[in-house]
Formats: sequence, C-alpha cells, structure tokens
Amino acid sequence: MAAPEQTCFIYIQLPGTFETVTCASLTVIEVAKDTYEGTFQYGRRFLERKDVVALDAFHLGLTSRPLKFTKLKGIPGAVRDASPDAWGRRVIQAKLQRPEGDIQEMEYLLNGPDDGAGNLSFGKESVAPKEHRPFNRTHQLQALVEAAQKLEEDGRLPCEVLEELEPGTSMGGARPKVTLEDGNKIWLAKLPEKGDRQNMQRIEYATLELARAAGIDVCGTRMESVGKGEVLMLDRFDREWVPEAKAYLRHGLISGLTVLDAEDGYFGRDRWSYPLLADELRRWSRKPDEDRMELYRRMLFNAMVTNNDDHPRNHALLQTNDGWRLSPAYDIVPKPLVSQERRDLALTVGKYGRSAGRYNLLSQCDVFGLSVEQATHELEAMLKVVDGWRDFFARMGVSKDDIVYLEQAILPPSFYRDAPPEPV
Repeated sequence: MAAPEQTCFIYIQLPGTFETVTCASLTVIEVAKDTYEGTFQYGRRFLERKDVVALDAFHLGLTSRPLKFTKLKGIPGAVRDASPDAWGRRVIQAKLQRPEGDIQEMEYLLNGPDDGAGNLSFGKESVAPKEHRPFNRTHQLQALVEAAQKLEEDGRLPCEVLEELEPGTSMGGARPKVTLEDGNKIWLAKLPEKGDRQNMQRIEYATLELARAAGIDVCGTRMESVGKGEVLMLDRFDREWVPEAKAYLRHGLISGLTVLDAEDGYFGRDRWSYPLLADELRRWSRKPDEDRMELYRRMLFNAMVTNNDDHPRNHALLQTNDGWRLSPAYDIVPKPLVSQERRDLALTVGKYGRSAGRYNLLSQCDVFGLSVEQATHELEAMLKVVDGWRDFFARMGVSKDDIVYLEQAILPPSFYRDAPPEPV
C-alpha cells in the first residue's frame, strides 16, 4: 500500500541574523512503489522579504512556482542535507519504536534534532518555533556513551535516555555521535563503539591533524577522556558564537551530493566525481580558484591514506554572509585494505576512474586550475609530510598496535604508480 501524502514546513535562520522564519513547504507522495515525488514551494511572505535567500540558488531558485523532485525520495538535496544521517536514523527508529522500513523520509526530517546541520529546521506548524532545547554538556558524555552502546546492542532505549541521545547532525559519518556545547562552541562528539578493536576516535583525530600539517583546511579537533574510552570532539563550523548576542549564528551547509545534483547510494554514482565537483565550484564558490586547489589537496590526501569513504556527503559547502565556500574538511579515516595493486576512492579521480594512483591523480589536474608541474609540486610537498605518518601518529597518541593496523592503509605501493596496471 502506498504511503500517505506527507507535508512539512521548512524554517531557516537567515544568514547573519538570529531570526528564524518559515521559508517553504514540502509535500511528498509515493506515486508508485518506492517511487516518490516531492513538491517544494517557497512561501509568499518569505519571497517578499528584503533579506530573502535561496536554499540552493541552482536547484531551489527563488520562485513562486512549485518545484518538483524525484531524486532522494522526493526530498530536495539542500533539505535532505539537514536530515539525520545513519546514526541519527537509528536513534529515531528507537524513539518511534518502529523498524526502518516503516519510517518515511519526511518523518526523519520531523523527528530530527533541533540543531541539525546548516541553518534549516522542520515542523508541522506554519509559524517557526521559538523554543529550542538546551545543548548536551561534556559532563554528560559518560552517560551518552553508555546510551549509545546500549542502542547498538538491542536497538532500544528508555525514553528518558532518548531525550539526551538526540538524533545528531548529518555531519560526521555513521558512527555514534551527539552534539554538545562547551566553551562557547558547539561540538560534534564522536563516541566509541562497543565492538571497536581499534581506538577509531584517536585514529581519526591523528589523521585530521596530519591533514592539517599537510596544508589542508581541517575542522577544529580535540580529544576528551571518558572513563576507559575516548571521545573525538569536532568543531561544528556551521555554528558561530556571537558574544554580544550570547547566541549562535547558524550558517548554511550543503553537501557535495547536492552540489553535484547526484543520487545517494552506489547505484547513482555516475556523478560522484572530484573533477565534476571542482567544475561546480566555479559557479558555487565565492573564491573558486582557492577552493578548487583545496579540493585537489583533499583528493591527494585521501588517496595517500586510503580514505575510501570520501563520498559526496563527506564534502560540503558553507554559506556565510560572503557567500558559499568549501567547508573545512572532516570525516577522514584510513581504511586498511589487502590489495596492493590498486586502491579506489569513492569519487572519480581522473581519466582512469576512481583509481587512487599517482598517474590518475595527475591526469585531470587542469580541471582544478593546475598545470601538471603545479600538481606534481603539490603532490610531492604533501608526500613529504605524509611519509612521516608513523612518528606523527605516535606523537598524537595512537598506540603501536593501531599504527601496525594502519600499515596497509597509508601510502600503499599502488599510490606510487606512474602508469595504470596492466589489465588481467
């Protein structure tokens, strides 16, 4: 039986202000089994505002006409980016006490956190709500870790715990996480999983700091000890504390998936591409040359450390008063693999597809605004930093066992290839 029509209102905290207003409505219907159509429409009063701003200038341009969408189950990309990720969905499933297959995309929007990624929120009322729940604090981390691990074990939680373990932002991957406030900053706290054999929080922390040392713009990081475990704290760069107002500005945030106008999942990855993303930055970014260079460096680094979870949702653009720019990097984790002949990233790298070898990384450098000589210089400069990763990780507190675990991830022989391997 087809799912009933569902509607919600979309609220936006206007850029550079503390004012949240209703900007649009979204209605989604199931037109056939597992086929959805969404209708997005800006509100008349919103369009009449002097400070009106499009949620996405290229796919949600300011118009009074209803806009139709069929990708992403009828949810426009800029809207879907504010919805909870895989971990947040597990929390919502526990909250609603319903299995994943019985929950529609609209319900995830409506049951998401008050403080999701970017500057959008959702509700059933036509007037934007005024009240927001207080943020979690660092002193609650032990209880939050225990709650997350219990949810992993049996998928259920007492309702009073669920109030603390909110669904979390769509930033930061599929691992357990919560948003909390500390020191006039909003942090994304990535929690340990009960079944972890490695200290993945410490590994991610060291990898992000290695990327920073290699010249990449990385989000703020710190580690927090919680009982016998550790929590990785990531600065929520889509929030900015304003002391005079004693409040946070919410900056707009959209994923690379939205910028590419691509489908989610591996069956819709024909547009998952670094060169295509670089090309899109030419029209999206306020400083496209700088951002294309930054994107190229991130592609190089992901190839060097075998971060093959570099899918489009792990890239983002940030909107401030000055316009859209590539956001700081996040979610960079090495993945040890057995194969030494070839390593692939999630996105297309160059003329030879997703292959993460030197030959491919240099093959379309012109799309990033670089000559072969400039691109080679960038690669060699980064390689000098990454080559010392073992000592660097040890200084960052990564254990000897975890460094051994990463040996098959960082700078594999396949990275150094100057030509593609011969076909079998």
